[in-house]
Amino acid sequence: MFQKILIANRGEIACRVIATARRLGIASVAIHSEADKEALHVARADEAWPVGPAPARESYLAIEKIIAVAKRAGAEAIHPGYGFLAENAGFAEACAEAGIVFIGPPPGAIRAMGSKASAKALMERAGVPLVPGYHGAAQDFATLREAVERVGYPALVKASAGGGGKGMRIVTRAEEIEDAIAGARGEARSAFGDDHLLIEKYLLAPRHIEIQIFADAYGHIVSLFERDCSIQRRYQKVIEEAPAPGMTAPGMTTPGMTEVLRQAMGEAACRVARAVGYVGAGTVEFIAEGEDFYFMEMNTRLQVEHPVTEMITGLDLVEWQLRVAAGETLPLAADQLSICGHAIEARIYAEDPAQDFRPSIGTLVHLREPRTGSQVRIDAGVRQGDAITPYYDPMIAKLIVHGKDRGEAVRLLAAALAQYEIVGVETNLGLLRAIAAHPDFACGKLDTGFITRHAEALLTPQVGGEDDPVLRAAAALALFADIRAETAAGAASSSDPFSPWAIADAWRMNGEGYQDLILRHEDRTETLRIHPERNGACRLDLAGGPVRAEAWEEAESGMALRLDGVLHRLRVVRHAGALIVIRNGRNHVFRIVDPLAPPAGEEAGSERLERDDRRRDRRRSESRGKTMTEGGIGERERSRPALVAPIPARVARVLVRVGAQVRKGEALIVLEAMKTEMTLVAPFDGEIVSLPYGVDAMVEEGAELVLFAAGEAAQISRA
Repeated sequence: MFQKILIANRGEIACRVIATARRLGIASVAIHSEADKEALHVARADEAWPVGPAPARESYLAIEKIIAVAKRAGAEAIHPGYGFLAENAGFAEACAEAGIVFIGPPPGAIRAMGSKASAKALMERAGVPLVPGYHGAAQDFATLREAVERVGYPALVKASAGGGGKGMRIVTRAEEIEDAIAGARGEARSAFGDDHLLIEKYLLAPRHIEIQIFADAYGHIVSLFERDCSIQRRYQKVIEEAPAPGMTAPGMTTPGMTEVLRQAMGEAACRVARAVGYVGAGTVEFIAEGEDFYFMEMNTRLQVEHPVTEMITGLDLVEWQLRVAAGETLPLAADQLSICGHAIEARIYAEDPAQDFRPSIGTLVHLREPRTGSQVRIDAGVRQGDAITPYYDPMIAKLIVHGKDRGEAVRLLAAALAQYEIVGVETNLGLLRAIAAHPDFACGKLDTGFITRHAEALLTPQVGGEDDPVLRAAAALALFADIRAETAAGAASSSDPFSPWAIADAWRMNGEGYQDLILRHEDRTETLRIHPERNGACRLDLAGGPVRAEAWEEAESGMALRLDGVLHRLRVVRHAGALIVIRNGRNHVFRIVDPLAPPAGEEAGSERLERDDRRRDRRRSESRGKTMTEGGIGERERSRPALVAPIPARVARVLVRVGAQVRKGEALIVLEAMKTEMTLVAPFDGEIVSLPYGVDAMVEEGAELVLFAAGEAAQISRA
């Protein structure tokens, strides 16, 4: 076994590998960019080395730098994690040339599976079922058009290289073929430098089923069963589970098919691995509809969702990787493997589902995770106070639950999501809770169109709470406590401690003492009056009537509030001039309105509130499931309207030129941030007069990316 390994990655997967290495007595070496100098994986490793600036191509993708660090640190092997260089055959070869073990498959296996077209041709020869389609070398329009017509509608035009939904177009009728081929080819060329396309039959309600396989250098290959990864957004997985609903074994409580389909898919996955001389951990992905399944691709690395397999098998897949890479045989044979219970994983992202899953950046001002144990696991790469930057993947953590059956796992998932608290960035927690509570999810009716089909129920932002006296009372009492603490501090430092102005109470001459507070929640501003009582209790005058707070106390565990005799547990977080009341994991924002603020401050606060209101209204009105993103409209110079960057990002592609006449909805520029591409479209018809930023430029939030000619005269006349 190795004495020291380097992890060529960051975030939660780096922390995950470090944990197993430490348990096995293996020293760990972390690498980090300048942006990750204080990151969690750096803190947990035995040693950490800098490898360059924040952009990944200058740090986490810099092969020569990483190899040099490994040699200087004395690492015998490199674990690539997933993403970055994990499926880079050149990196695997560079490791071998440097005398360092690459903890992954041979370079030849990586290359064989790197091209979807060549991989499908190889699988066809190996007898692995394929989706009807075309993956030949001829790429002329006539050949591709004939392939679409032969496959039938709907058909899928997709890039042979890459993944993540880039370079994909669905064709539903003959008139769409030309645009689909041109669009997919252009996007593939820009994203991957390879415009080779393939054609497939588009399945209407498929499930995404993948098989976890493991192989050693001695020819032993096993299937560690399947995972269902059907619930996706923008072709990216959101929730994964094992075993797959509908593929449960006899004797388990979830109804469904027997072991027949599982065995057939497992055998097909092992044939895939055998065909390319595979060694290590790999995942063979299938698309399934009914009892039919078809090969999609093989991921030649450990998957993000590997914890659900670990939970149902009781195995540590990273340990298996290390042992196989060190030359050992597989720890267990196929007949020694079994499934125990059901596991579900939810990926928690810093993103806004209501804004087409736009990544969100910021500092994790407050982060409280669910209680963990044998049934609840958290794999995270960040902690409270860390920043979510525009440079890397926006995943905050993975929440994994394990129950004796799927019903218990779904209940555990819902309960754990209700305990998750995050303030500082937008997250997909609301979406995950909505999925966990959806009746179709509960009964296992899953396919890749789940989120799109249920978009209205899943993606509509939750509003309300302004009439909930508990939320308003908690916000008011927290603010009241802050005011009293500030007054008490002022009294303690007063030169005249006997002055009535230095007394921290609500005493008033010839009247009842009270404190008025003005809070704004959603679209409503309200004045709440608090009447302190001598015994420490308070009476609150709310719009719906008075309530009595008999006691309230804030501690590390949150606020315990006894209101009209009923005890409530919640939390109040102070952030950016607001009180965020968290109840059952959901954030309710109450903004503090200061009636005595000077005009400048009042104006600034008003502008901020109006901006927040516009943003919320835009969320509510946007259509669900749209694929293009509208940037903001610059308003600083109304005579020169501009399309502005919604978040800090890199300019990936500029799709138009100065002087072009564009129509509303036309794609103008593509930004890349946090491993996600955003296509910004024209907000109206007009003429482009300036494109201040070129490809690869880094832009800040609010940067003017596209400037339009001013005035209605510049607008394109509508047909």
